[in-house]
Amino acid sequence: MLKTSKNTQLVVGALLLALLIMTRGSHFPQLNLPSASWAVFFLVGVFLRPLWAYPLFFAAAAVVDVMTVGWVNAGHHCMTIAYWALLPGYAALWFGGRLYAGWHREQASSLLVLAPTVAISALVCQVFTSGGFYWFSGRYAEPTFAGMLERLAHYYPSYLSTMAAYVAVAAVLYMGVRSAAALLGHSSQRA
Repeated sequence: MLKTSKNTQLVVGALLLALLIMTRGSHFPQLNLPSASWAVFFLVGVFLRPLWAYPLFFAAAAVVDVMTVGWVNAGHHCMTIAYWALLPGYAALWFGGRLYAGWHREQASSLLVLAPTVAISALVCQVFTSGGFYWFSGRYAEPTFAGMLERLAHYYPSYLSTMAAYVAVAAVLYMGVRSAAALLGHSSQRA
């Protein structure tokens, strides 16, 4: 099981919040990074133990969305009643992260669990978010199940690849920090 100290959780939480803010919306155009939102919600589930972390990050994402679109521009293409489909969609990512945290072991074989957990969490999120927008946004005159499947097939690969890239960077950073801590601990024991 993945266990982190409260101080580590605070640092990781601050870094994830900064990543969410910097990559969500278009208010940092000089960065030009794809949205890390899906990965952030998954990683919040992995690294942050308090249950209130999910609603906090969801509220932060909503505030960024409103600030990006603008208070006056509530009629923006994505700002419909379907926006609330993000709530269960992002919860699926967060829950997938929590499941993975319980399954995690400090060995390379954990990556064999991480990959399908990311893929399945992302698929469930895509069903809620893309499917929710398709069915409830009012942007599609006559939604059909086949039409929803087309949207899933179209959007899932790009969302998954972006999420997987961010999670892979996080995994590499995690392994690097753990290795450095082990080396420093081993060196101090010799002295």
